[in-house]
Amino acid sequence: MPHLVLLPGLACDERLWEAQRPALSPAFDARVSNVQTRNDTIEAMAAAVLREHAGPLVLCGASMGGMVAMEAARQAPERIAGLALLGTSARPEPPDMFEMREAAIELFERGEARDVIEANVYFAFHPTQANDPVLVQRYLDIVLDAGTAQLIAQNRAVMRRPDARLHLASLQSPVLLLCGDDDKLAPPEHTREMAALLPQAEVVWVPQCGHMLTMEKPDFVNAALNAWLAKTFPSA
Repeated sequence: MPHLVLLPGLACDERLWEAQRPALSPAFDARVSNVQTRNDTIEAMAAAVLREHAGPLVLCGASMGGMVAMEAARQAPERIAGLALLGTSARPEPPDMFEMREAAIELFERGEARDVIEANVYFAFHPTQANDPVLVQRYLDIVLDAGTAQLIAQNRAVMRRPDARLHLASLQSPVLLLCGDDDKLAPPEHTREMAALLPQAEVVWVPQCGHMLTMEKPDFVNAALNAWLAKTFPSA
């Protein structure tokens, strides 16, 4: 049975997956990686995942974690038993987002991280969930707990990420693509582009959901993940 590795998004940790871990089959021995805290490029993060987890792997990555998963599949396709990519993009950083991140990094360096992250809530969440104070506070706690140094380093890693579209078409392993229908940070067109490159992919649209799928619609995400895992690995 392959090992299931959960890869958090930018400035996130195991709390991003707290609703998923109890719902997943113990047969997969799901573990949350923290390579994003110890490496400064997407390529190095992916290499660390491959180095630190033995055997065939199912990589489940959200946002930046999806970028790490796709890079791991490029580096060692023979190790990848499956990919679940949630709210992510195969594209390199576009110039306008590069400039926005540079501006955000300047604010982080000036100690204004909270202002930046609080303003980001309405881009990260569907409007319905953005009005849930408990959910928003959980999100703020997770991201701000990462600290200034990690916010800067992980943003720079995303800014320099490789173009995964160049190798996706050669990937043979099963793929699940999950995307919020109102994702403003990794819009549905990015998922459609990945699906066009991955004819074996199963695409699931999460209704009334933004970028933070695992937090916004945990039950829906759990059902989709478990259905795909059961179909792809029936012996589990």
